[in-house]
Amino acid sequence: MSKKRAAIKLLQGYLWHPKIENISLNDYLVESFDDDIYLLWDELAMPPFSFFDDGSLASEQQFYQLTVVQLLVNEQQTATNVQAIANKLQSLLEKTPKSFGWQILEDLRDL
Repeated sequence: MSKKRAAIKLLQGYLWHPKIENISLNDYLVESFDDDIYLLWDELAMPPFSFFDDGSLASEQQFYQLTVVQLLVNEQQTATNVQAIANKLQSLLEKTPKSFGWQILEDLRDL
């Protein structure tokens, strides 16, 4: 009987920066934490909302969707400590330019 692998989404959110700034996420993020936790980001063609709380236009920002995924060896394995992963991600995001923004939420769902 073969073991069935599984994946779980740990964190999900948005990253953004002004379109006029040439920022590469590869300069600030890593592709993985450990051997089984991966950071995935995709550039969005349209912002997920129209305005920020301060009234500024979201269309002036380049947005990315960020997903942190853990690949599990089998379906019985439990997800890693999400807070520890969130802390690692936070430390990376804090090294981005001041104009860089993010909103990250816990999202424990099987994929």
